[in-house]
Amino acid sequence: MNIGLKQQEIWEKVPVDYYQKGIATNFFQKIWHYLKIKSAKKILENYTFDNCLDIGCAGGYMLSEIALAYPHTKYHGVDVYDKAVNYAKRRYPNIDFQVGFAEKLPFNNNIFDLVIFYETIEHVENPLIALKEIKRVLKKEGIAIVAMDSGNFLFRLIWLIWENTTGKIWKGAHSHPFHHNGLEKVIKKSDLKVRQKFFTHLSMEVTFILSK
Repeated sequence: MNIGLKQQEIWEKVPVDYYQKGIATNFFQKIWHYLKIKSAKKILENYTFDNCLDIGCAGGYMLSEIALAYPHTKYHGVDVYDKAVNYAKRRYPNIDFQVGFAEKLPFNNNIFDLVIFYETIEHVENPLIALKEIKRVLKKEGIAIVAMDSGNFLFRLIWLIWENTTGKIWKGAHSHPFHHNGLEKVIKKSDLKVRQKFFTHLSMEVTFILSK
């Protein structure tokens, strides 16, 4: 698989350490990502996992934060942006990072008891195939956490302002700007089971906890 030209142009504008340094300079982004990681850690308090995959890991920031909270686990990250992956490898040598596509994961069947897919499904070329790939690599007793913006009116308004002002580098990055109900329909087509669905960030972020 290859990255589409439009997406490649977008990624090339994003610094590889964007999540380590870039969000620190923007108060609203800092709060957004803090709440996202806090929510993920809270979910994981209820589960035991030994092998975790982060799809769309970028420069490894979120995965590294989870690894600090739950250190006795093997962690793997994949992303299409090779420069970000190379940065993550240098910064977090204890985590396995690879270049890879959500629609064609470079892993065998049934090997992960945790897959996280945060704010990535809206960027991929084929969300349904990506979800089927999650199901393929997920163990029978494992869970997947899929999260993205909920697509509600408040988020769409803020995103419109954001991508035309401070966040211009992200303009056009959402290939699939789902409403959360539309995303749920795609999830069900993949035959993954929705165990829980909830909202955070003033209902601007939706999170699904899924299983086989």
